[in-house]
Amino acid sequence: MSLVWLGKPYPLGATWDGQGVNFALFSQHATGVELCLFDSADDENERERILMPEQTDNVWHAYLPEARPGQIYGYRVYGPYDPEAGHRFTPAKLLVDPYAKAITGALRYDDAVYGYTMGNAYEDLTPDTRNSAACMPRSVVVDASFEWGEDRLLGTPPHESIIYEMHV
Repeated sequence: MSLVWLGKPYPLGATWDGQGVNFALFSQHATGVELCLFDSADDENERERILMPEQTDNVWHAYLPEARPGQIYGYRVYGPYDPEAGHRFTPAKLLVDPYAKAITGALRYDDAVYGYTMGNAYEDLTPDTRNSAACMPRSVVVDASFEWGEDRLLGTPPHESIIYEMHV
């Protein structure tokens, strides 16, 4: 069982600080969020589910001091299932972190990935409670630091600098 601290509501996503990982997820209408930890991208079931202990201004957050870059994770979010009001919370469905800096695996299209029962006469008004984890890609914690090596600042004053932007 992982050691879990309260963490911070910022920045959103999974942030490695050199000692552990802060997880933060925004959801205005969620009533609970579980952080799901996986040992590999191929695991059909999570190794551990951690109920995120804290919510600040609609951001659910937790800090795992033992987590490291490379940790594979996803979320299960609890809340109302009321499609007519725009709410489709189904904790049986594993969700990719919308703020993830990396993901692993591929989406395998299967009826289990849908939040509602395919082919049901009531269409999306009835939730599908099958576990979707085996079909979903996963988020990955990354180390966003960069080692500059022997590079040094050029020392060019801003008024002599040219900023070039390119989209690939």
